[in-house]
Amino acid sequence: MDISPKLRLFVDSPLVEGDRLCLDQKQAHYLLHVMRAQAGAEVALFNGRDGEWLSRIGEAAKRTVVLSLERPLRPQAAEPDLWLLFAPVKRARIDVIAEKATELGVSALWPVFTRHTAMTRVNEDRLRLIAVEAAEQCERLSVPEVHPAQPLESVLAAWPSGRRLVLLDEAGGGVPIAAALAAGFCGPAAVLVGPEGGFSKSELDGLRALSFATSVGLGPRILRADTAVIAALSCFQALCGDWRTPPTVRS
Repeated sequence: MDISPKLRLFVDSPLVEGDRLCLDQKQAHYLLHVMRAQAGAEVALFNGRDGEWLSRIGEAAKRTVVLSLERPLRPQAAEPDLWLLFAPVKRARIDVIAEKATELGVSALWPVFTRHTAMTRVNEDRLRLIAVEAAEQCERLSVPEVHPAQPLESVLAAWPSGRRLVLLDEAGGGVPIAAALAAGFCGPAAVLVGPEGGFSKSELDGLRALSFATSVGLGPRILRADTAVIAALSCFQALCGDWRTPPTVRS
């Protein structure tokens, strides 16, 4: 089994054996001036479609890096179709949510505005950047999609058929999350985390009445939004997701 290169980058380009890939200026700067990489260094590349590939720095100038693709390391693998819907919180904590949700394997990050959401704007480009960096670090083969922030009621009005919603019910109206997930959650799913002020009573009543929603609790303690995200996604992956299967090894 190969040892993965320490350097790893997400790229949008197709990954094909023998191709040469010129990095953008930001990624070139990262390799040359942050990681101190030199010509001949190995770099693992992934794009969310073609698996992970071994490449090598063929040319390295002050602002230019050209990589030569050598061979595949891992094939693209199926991942849980798991969305995270969350009410935006202050910058440091929303950064944590994006980073940890990416590490925990969500397929989409979706900020939603609720009645008690304190934040009125979301920097989606920053969330994408954090998601890319987290995917590079945790060795997943894809980067979650970042949806534009929308009112929760608009998202629910267009909810796709067949996708289950796991509602984190901080008001104590749900069953323990382990019991709910152990009952079986097959297929597409989403986890919904409310704002730090909690959902309003009318929002909770409406959410609990949805036919596709399951209201769950996370124990006796009140958790911050970012902690609740980590706890809920960890439970989901352990009971229903890809923590139940061995990791894909490199060729």
